[in-house]
Amino acid sequence: MIDAGNETGVAGIRAFNRFYTRLLGALNEGLLRSPHSLPESRLIYELGSRGRTTATELAADLGMDPGYLSRLLRTLRDAGLVDSTANPVDGRAQILALTPRGVAAFRSLDQASREEVSALIAPLGARERTDVLNAMRTIRRLLDPAAPERPVAVRPFRIGEIGHIISRHGTLYHEEHGWDGTFEGFVAEIAGAFAIRHDPLREGCWVADRDGEVLGSVFVVDAGEGIAKLRMLYVEPAARGLGVGRKLVGQAIGFAREAGYRRMTLWTNDILQSARHIYETAGFRLVAEERHRSFGQDLVGQNWDLDLRSMVGTVT
Repeated sequence: MIDAGNETGVAGIRAFNRFYTRLLGALNEGLLRSPHSLPESRLIYELGSRGRTTATELAADLGMDPGYLSRLLRTLRDAGLVDSTANPVDGRAQILALTPRGVAAFRSLDQASREEVSALIAPLGARERTDVLNAMRTIRRLLDPAAPERPVAVRPFRIGEIGHIISRHGTLYHEEHGWDGTFEGFVAEIAGAFAIRHDPLREGCWVADRDGEVLGSVFVVDAGEGIAKLRMLYVEPAARGLGVGRKLVGQAIGFAREAGYRRMTLWTNDILQSARHIYETAGFRLVAEERHRSFGQDLVGQNWDLDLRSMVGTVT
């Protein structure tokens, strides 16, 4: 049984598939201005990218029916584009590879594909191109179990990302904890002051980045008297469990030590259990608690403290 929410999702995905198929011209009789059909072009491209493979590997990787694949390969062999040789390891299998004519067809398809995609994104600005690419990566990561995990890098923030960080804080804390719009205003006030007047030698903001997608962030600000304050740690739901929060906090602590701070403090709330675990693991200790009414909720605020002078090494 499909509930209403799932039905909406199914309809949205189907509509996107129809749009995307039209966009790429996949319904045209000749894909990419070539004489080959979409399935034939797909095989030529796979063989050109892989070099040598077997029909069994192709069927498994492409999710293609072996009988249908066999008929497509026969067509490509008859056209002089694909050749096969006996597998020295398994005599029952054949090694498939493109012929010189097939390589020429692959290069033509590859170049035509590059030109069509380039023309497709040409009207977009740099930020819009990044948004499209990130959306495609997100779709693949969530729907393709075989999608490779790409490394997460922690780097200084870039122009335009402060606004993104504010937005994500407001959205996530509302969705996950029911906090109202005053929290987004609270975050905007802190982040805005940082953007206007922070001292880069004493303060910083870092984001966790995977292929240009922001997965989380953290701030360090000067609280005076040799004390650094860690602020506004957050991690995207899809990135939790990957050690992103630990990396961000490690970066913040390492920066504070190198900047000469003697202590680091932070304020959080007891319901943020994952963040509290990260702080405890990094060496922070809970020093005070106080009940308060904020962001439309009854909360228990917590102050945590870390003696930077007593630390050995840096949290990573």
